[in-house]
Amino acid sequence: MHLVVHADQRQFSLRDSGSRLDGSGWTASAVESHRIGAEPGGLAIATARSDLVESLVELLPSPPELSAAAEHVVEADLPVPSGRLVISGPADYPSQEKFFSVLPGLYRARVSYEPAGPPPVDWNDHEYGEHYRYVVEMWPVSAPSGVEVLRQGAAVWDG
Repeated sequence: MHLVVHADQRQFSLRDSGSRLDGSGWTASAVESHRIGAEPGGLAIATARSDLVESLVELLPSPPELSAAAEHVVEADLPVPSGRLVISGPADYPSQEKFFSVLPGLYRARVSYEPAGPPPVDWNDHEYGEHYRYVVEMWPVSAPSGVEVLRQGAAVWDG
């Protein structure tokens, strides 16, 4: 599913529809290295801009190959016990949230930061920061595991 998400406060989230994120995933390691805040209810994904950003969410049967285009790649668990995944920015109203139906269960989510141009919609050209496409690839897993950075991006990446 291709999406354009309002990443207000330089982030957007993927979470189970029965959960809320409280910001507890934004540890020092999450901010400095992971670029995602992993919480029991979902994932907050840091973005390089506080703006409209392009995202792609894919459900796969197994782990894919690493994207050659990605500058940064990180994986974490994403529990979706309700089978309804919510994708939204922190300032979105419920009517602006996007939904993605999956089988209820535990998923591994790989977030790849791929350099891109501006999204194909109006965007804030006064906002600083690089444009990325945030690719989230998900596949079912049977056991939980921790956050793992598969490719570390540059230390200064968000403008």
